[in-house]
Amino acid sequence: MRVVNAFLCFLLLTFLGYDHAVAFQAEVSPAGIYPGDAFIIKVTGLDAGQAPEAFLGKKPFYFSDCGEGCSLAIGSIGLETKPGTRAVKLIVGGSKASINLHVKKADFPTIHLTLPDSKVFLGPEDLKRAQTEAERLKAVWDGISDKLWEGKFILPLDNKTSTAFGVKRVMNKKKVSIHRGVDIKGKKGDKIKAFNRGRVVLADDLFFGGNTLVLDHGQGIFSIYMHMSKFNVRPGDIVEKGEIVGLVGATGRASGPHLHFSTKVRNISTNPLSLLELAL
Repeated sequence: MRVVNAFLCFLLLTFLGYDHAVAFQAEVSPAGIYPGDAFIIKVTGLDAGQAPEAFLGKKPFYFSDCGEGCSLAIGSIGLETKPGTRAVKLIVGGSKASINLHVKKADFPTIHLTLPDSKVFLGPEDLKRAQTEAERLKAVWDGISDKLWEGKFILPLDNKTSTAFGVKRVMNKKKVSIHRGVDIKGKKGDKIKAFNRGRVVLADDLFFGGNTLVLDHGQGIFSIYMHMSKFNVRPGDIVEKGEIVGLVGATGRASGPHLHFSTKVRNISTNPLSLLELAL
């Protein structure tokens, strides 16, 4: 598993206007991340009823309780984010502040593939189907539901990865594709576990992903499982972390049995391995 150094950024804010000063602490962890990585914002020392708000650009974060006087949100940044410092805007009560988030330079590898043109360039019918399914998935990513995830996330298949997140694939010297998930090695019939507690919002045969399962973990966090041979759950089911949701296969545009596993956070393609490393 890739190791990310955890940097903590502390911000102490003081409210005036009471008989005494009221202080709270805000933390971004890790404060230094790579493009596509997840991070958390944790605010502690809140008064009863205080609900923090936070934004990166115009995108809001979704907070939930993490104990007495504590609120926590999970966010991520896109693969296309350039290195540098980004400001997370924080609002608590009538006070505003910002916390710095440092984006580090990432060197994602490039691989060149030579495939039959039929595997690279879609015909009109296949293209129409793929575009329709992409719109369907976009509607899923836009949905925000209440928190269902509980504690740390887990790997759905305990095997090595074959293709990492962020790899650039150049096919037939013409088409470029960015790998926005991780491919996990597996044999047909291997059991796939739920990344965390969540609701099944899609279990269907898609053009690229074949038998594709999507779990909504709440607060804009989704996990996606592709190329499955079998579903063990159906839309509407609530599944628990670690529950067997299906089996490894090679359906859709797959060259052999494996699990393509990806995650979305606030509609951003996010490295699933970075979610595993969050201190939740």
